[in-house]
Amino acid sequence: MDKFLTTLLSFWNDITRTDKEKGATAVEYGLMVSLIAVAIIATVTAVGVALNGLFTTVEGAL
Repeated sequence: MDKFLTTLLSFWNDITRTDKEKGATAVEYGLMVSLIAVAIIATVTAVGVALNGLFTTVEGAL
Protein backbone atom coordinates (compact mmCIF):
# COMPACT_ATOMS: atom_id res chain seq x y z
CA MET A 1 0.00 0.00 0.00
CA ASP A 2 2.88 2.36 0.77
CA LYS A 3 4.35 1.87 -2.70
CA PHE A 4 0.98 2.75 -4.27
CA LEU A 5 0.68 5.92 -2.21
CA THR A 6 4.26 6.91 -3.01
CA THR A 7 3.63 6.40 -6.72
CA LEU A 8 0.37 8.33 -6.54
CA LEU A 9 2.05 11.21 -4.69
CA SER A 10 4.89 11.27 -7.22
CA PHE A 11 2.38 11.34 -10.09
CA TRP A 12 0.45 14.15 -8.41
CA ASN A 13 3.63 16.17 -7.90
CA ASP A 14 4.55 15.70 -11.57
CA ILE A 15 1.16 16.95 -12.69
CA THR A 16 1.07 19.97 -10.36
CA ARG A 17 4.58 21.28 -11.02
CA THR A 18 4.72 25.02 -11.54
CA ASP A 19 8.17 25.31 -13.10
CA LYS A 20 8.85 25.80 -16.80
CA GLU A 21 8.81 22.03 -17.41
CA LYS A 22 5.08 21.92 -16.73
CA GLY A 23 4.32 23.04 -20.29
CA ALA A 24 6.52 20.29 -21.68
CA THR A 25 4.75 17.75 -19.49
CA ALA A 26 1.36 18.89 -20.83
CA VAL A 27 2.65 18.47 -24.39
CA GLU A 28 3.93 14.98 -23.59
CA TYR A 29 0.57 13.98 -22.12
CA GLY A 30 -1.15 15.38 -25.21
CA LEU A 31 1.10 13.34 -27.48
CA MET A 32 0.43 10.17 -25.48
CA VAL A 33 -3.32 10.75 -25.64
CA SER A 34 -3.20 11.33 -29.39
CA LEU A 35 -1.13 8.18 -29.98
CA ILE A 36 -3.54 6.13 -27.88
CA ALA A 37 -6.45 7.57 -29.87
CA VAL A 38 -4.77 6.63 -33.16
CA ALA A 39 -4.17 3.09 -31.87
CA ILE A 40 -7.81 2.76 -30.81
CA ILE A 41 -9.07 4.04 -34.16
CA ALA A 42 -6.80 1.64 -36.06
CA THR A 43 -7.92 -1.30 -33.93
CA VAL A 44 -11.62 -0.49 -34.27
CA THR A 45 -11.22 -0.09 -38.03
CA ALA A 46 -9.44 -3.44 -38.35
CA VAL A 47 -12.09 -5.20 -36.25
CA GLY A 48 -14.84 -3.55 -38.30
CA VAL A 49 -13.32 -4.77 -41.57
CA ALA A 50 -12.98 -8.30 -40.17
CA LEU A 51 -16.57 -8.30 -38.92
CA ASN A 52 -17.81 -7.02 -42.26
CA GLY A 53 -16.09 -9.94 -43.98
CA LEU A 54 -17.57 -12.38 -41.49
CA PHE A 55 -21.10 -11.03 -41.95
CA THR A 56 -20.70 -11.15 -45.73
CA THR A 57 -19.66 -14.80 -45.49
CA VAL A 58 -22.63 -15.64 -43.24
CA GLU A 59 -24.99 -13.77 -45.54
CA GLY A 60 -23.68 -15.71 -48.53
CA ALA A 61 -24.14 -19.00 -46.70
CA LEU A 62 -27.77 -18.21 -45.95
